[in-house]
Amino acid sequence: MAEPEADTASESRPSYGSSEPAVKPPAGLLSQKTTAAVSSAVNRLTANVKKQEPTLEDLVRDMLRPMLKSWLDENLPTFVERIVEAEIERAVRGR
Repeated sequence: MAEPEADTASESRPSYGSSEPAVKPPAGLLSQKTTAAVSSAVNRLTANVKKQEPTLEDLVRDMLRPMLKSWLDENLPTFVERIVEAEIERAVRGR
């Protein structure tokens, strides 16, 4: 029976909110000062993301909402009328 493979994807995922760097470089490759600077930058980025400021998607949605409303106000009644008429015709012919 084959041994199940270890899930390496979960091991390589960054740990947001921890003070340790997401990817640990080999010992001695980076100085402690550089490692601390990288950790600090990642932690600041994580803190900014967690503030839940509006995303680009939120901004686009807010900008498109009035345009979509206007388009629907102009076109939806015509679409609904056509669909209802077609359904009535289908129902009448089905008798």
